[in-house]
Amino acid sequence: MKKFIALLAVLAMVFSLAACATSAPAAATETTTEEATAAVEATEAPAAEEVAEAPAVKIGVILVHDENTGYDAAHIDGIKAGAAAAGISEDSIIWKYNISEDETCYDTAIDLVEQGCNYIFSDSYGHQSYMQQAASENPDVTFVSMTGDMAALSGLANFKNAFPHTFESRYVSGVVAGMKLKELMDAGTVTDPYIGYVGAYPYAEVVSGYTAFFLGVQSQVPDAHMDVIYTNSWYDPTAEAEAANALMAKGAHIISQHADSTGAPSAVQTALDAGSVVYCVGYNIDMLSVAPTAALTSAQNNWGVYYTYAFKAAMAGEDIMTDWSEGYAAGANMISALGESCAAGTAEKVAEVEAAIKDGTLNVFDCSKFTVGGQTVTSYLAIDTDGDCVGDTGEAIENGIFYESKLRSAPYFGLRIDGITELS
Repeated sequence: MKKFIALLAVLAMVFSLAACATSAPAAATETTTEEATAAVEATEAPAAEEVAEAPAVKIGVILVHDENTGYDAAHIDGIKAGAAAAGISEDSIIWKYNISEDETCYDTAIDLVEQGCNYIFSDSYGHQSYMQQAASENPDVTFVSMTGDMAALSGLANFKNAFPHTFESRYVSGVVAGMKLKELMDAGTVTDPYIGYVGAYPYAEVVSGYTAFFLGVQSQVPDAHMDVIYTNSWYDPTAEAEAANALMAKGAHIISQHADSTGAPSAVQTALDAGSVVYCVGYNIDMLSVAPTAALTSAQNNWGVYYTYAFKAAMAGEDIMTDWSEGYAAGANMISALGESCAAGTAEKVAEVEAAIKDGTLNVFDCSKFTVGGQTVTSYLAIDTDGDCVGDTGEAIENGIFYESKLRSAPYFGLRIDGITELS
């Protein structure tokens, strides 16, 4: 009825205008019923541009440490880069630092919700269960747990996971280490190709990474063997230095790490300065500032690639992928600058290996390159669905290749391959 009355008013106005303007051409004064109806509806409905306004986005960030750890610093840099690329202002981001992997994470997530955040990101695996709890209670807020592995199984549309192909940059850094080890062996300086690895926890994320690193070393030195010591902490400079010292005392000539401090590289530099033949490969950040002649390179993640994707999706009102994972091909991984102690030809070899990873001709976990208990692995069920830490669905191996981070974003390579020993 409202439209009909308005229509009559428009028609009356048109006809009166026509009567007053008899000198104008008829075509200029004729208005069809359809045109009049459109004119009325145009006054009642906002323009399409007004309807499609970008949603307000407010970001909450939960960090397990702060900018003083390489891992968190990489996330901070990535978030800032992503926000700039998506046009999100700094005052639309709330930062929460040094949030422990316990109920504190849940409390922090709820606090961010109450402050108006509609997208909340956490950066540590131990945050996941608390992020999931918060997500279940706040369906209108999107929660992303980095390095987590339960989003797809949670049944929650607003709970997400993301993790880059760190195993690719681990492999490349292993090639760098392997070339140095080969150089030392060819010169007769080293006779036992023994290397060490400082790991945080025996999670698949760490196992996947140290295995990829080891396979990179073996691509240059097939007889290499490696010991792993866990610190049971993501960030403990003292424990990481002690683990590195223990591995060097056993004769390791290369020390790498999946831990967040500069403890291990600093210990290696001290040993090298004292006359030991030992070098290091770091993680997250360039270690040359603390180990100028000991550091060869570091495996790194470019988190800006993910955050740019996620923030742009948020600004467009689009759903963020439940499981996101990309690697070298998308620019999500790299290694840091090569140190002065790298073997001759390392840069050329790195370029060759990176190109092969990008075009798919080199697969890090080619099952023909390793054995478990002396046997080639042909099948591996990767996804744990009932919490018993035993994979029971999802075949990870196809055509002789173990495809990491394909079934879900978080690493699930949990095989303990021959040549690597985990020390107690």
